Amino acid sequence: MVPDPSWDHNAHYGRLLLRALPPRCERVLEVGCGTGDLAAALAARVAAVDAVDRSPAMAALARARVPPGVRVLEGDVLELGLPAGGYDAVVGVSVLHHLPLEEALRTLAAALRPGGVLAMVALPRTDLPRELPVELLAAVLHRAVGLGRALRGRRWAGPPPGMPLREPELTVREVRRRATAVLPGVRVRRLLFWRYLLVWRRPG
Repeated sequence: MVPDPSWDHNAHYGRLLLRALPPRCERVLEVGCGTGDLAAALAARVAAVDAVDRSPAMAALARARVPPGVRVLEGDVLELGLPAGGYDAVVGVSVLHHLPLEEALRTLAAALRPGGVLAMVALPRTDLPRELPVELLAAVLHRAVGLGRALRGRRWAGPPPGMPLREPELTVREVRRRATAVLPGVRVRRLLFWRYLLVWRRPG
């Protein structure tokens, strides 16, 4: 079997972020761009995309893969000095759990224009026994997807070399509680395949 990067949990939920973009969206920031796949998809929808990753290996890989209109920045998003109100949307996949939550939310929210959208998919810490039913369902469906891929001669590709990995520290309940204290009106919900979705729209 050959590795197939066309489907994984991050790519699966990247579609949620594309659907979360606000109307008349022209400039987007992607945090933790990794290999640049989501940045490329964003570039097909908006005029300008800034994609940032603090991993030199990931930033180099993204630069080699993204189309014109995507600017790849290497560095810590909390230290870049983002333009206040400079973006119509700020998105990210599997990066928020790498960052100090409250500081990250404040920084990213300040980079949104009024009416702009912050949408992040990230990994939660397992919350047992509360989430046992969804954990069991996710495991069953994951195996079913894996079997379907195996029958087509495909296997999971796994993370590319150089991609930083970190175990999540917060459950969905903890993320929701702490995020609400920083961004009133934020919505946080558990997703099936070991992710959660956080969405907030800046008033105005």
